[in-house]
Amino acid sequence: MLLSPGYRRLLLLCVLLGVPIALACFFFVGLQHQLQHWVWTSLPEAAGYRTPPWWWPLPALVLAGLVLAPIVTRMPGAGGHLPVNGLGGPPVGPKALPGAVLAALATLPLGVVLGPEAPLMAVGSGLALLAVRRAGAGGDQRAGALLATAGSTAAISTILGGPVAAAVLLIEGAGLAGAQMVVLLLPCLLASATGSLVFTGFGQWTGLKIGALALPDLPPAANPDAGDFLWGVPTAALIAVLITLARELGHRTVSWTRRHTAVRTVACATAVGVCVAAYALITGRSPAEAALSGQAALAQLAADPHAWPVGALIALVACKGLAWGIALGSLRGGPIFPSVLLGTATAMACSGLPGFGVTPALALGISAAAAAVTGLPLSSAVLAVLLTGGDAYDQMPLIVTASVVSFVVSQVVRRREPEAAHAPATGTTG
Repeated sequence: MLLSPGYRRLLLLCVLLGVPIALACFFFVGLQHQLQHWVWTSLPEAAGYRTPPWWWPLPALVLAGLVLAPIVTRMPGAGGHLPVNGLGGPPVGPKALPGAVLAALATLPLGVVLGPEAPLMAVGSGLALLAVRRAGAGGDQRAGALLATAGSTAAISTILGGPVAAAVLLIEGAGLAGAQMVVLLLPCLLASATGSLVFTGFGQWTGLKIGALALPDLPPAANPDAGDFLWGVPTAALIAVLITLARELGHRTVSWTRRHTAVRTVACATAVGVCVAAYALITGRSPAEAALSGQAALAQLAADPHAWPVGALIALVACKGLAWGIALGSLRGGPIFPSVLLGTATAMACSGLPGFGVTPALALGISAAAAAVTGLPLSSAVLAVLLTGGDAYDQMPLIVTASVVSFVVSQVVRRREPEAAHAPATGTTG
């Protein structure tokens, strides 16, 4: 199949699709970032506040629930996949794409404690399937599924550090090997590489901030020693327990919102706002740290970890973790970004223990949290390596160990299997 003319045409189509998908993702993330800045920075300043007051999340999240409720109950696709099911499930088709985009742009900037990764994957798969149908190839389900997967991979690569992380995520999630893996991998690599190139270049040209998951400033480099492993292994296990319990709360929320969905969606959004406001009341810090997806707070924590008291980190994990668990089963967005902040905050809170360094804590927190929420230890280790940059070489043994420990513990603690499989599905939503 790799040498067939049809497959070569498919590879060329993936390269061509990477460009419009990257542009669509760029404007999607850029618009979301601008709306988020307006809600949490410009609007409070216009009202006379230097930072958002503690009560700011309450009206914002109530509004998010009121906007999301009719999207979930009336629009095709119900606004996209439930984040508690992870990044799996059937690709979002063209009919369901408007609802997914509208749900994300209308609620993520208001602070629903979820990330943009799932909506971006919906944009990628929806545009890819639309292109297939416009080209008159909608009858070839295998080609459509492959292009939808390539589109999703191209989209997610724009905010996960490039095509490498997205490709590893695909390989591990699909569970394929040999020729099957190569057939699926090549289109995804080409689409994501093209998309990342366009995404990065367009960002530099326009100067717009896109809010990708990145850590511009890191703590000083430090080699992990026996103390880091001594405290790091139980810390990774603790992170796995916290993430898994929050996901279990998400599953329970799904069951609760199946009836009276509109009203209970608003109630869940309000509960998320209460949790975020509680964090601001308890700590006296900005509620924006507990709201939103967590990219900005993660970058601040990595750049200046000593500016965060242990009490504030514990409050962040408790309040944001509870809010995230509720949002997983009721709102719309991605599950990975907030979990990474929760894991990092947990590890940083433990870094004051004797012999446990800040830099190793940062690395293992990212890896352990990602492994617990995705169930993909290799992809999680790669993500941690990419985020920690030059420090990753020294931290790699601890990163891998934390990823494996977190994965094993999360499997032990988990009471139920995820409802959506990690492998790309052949069907579509909409």
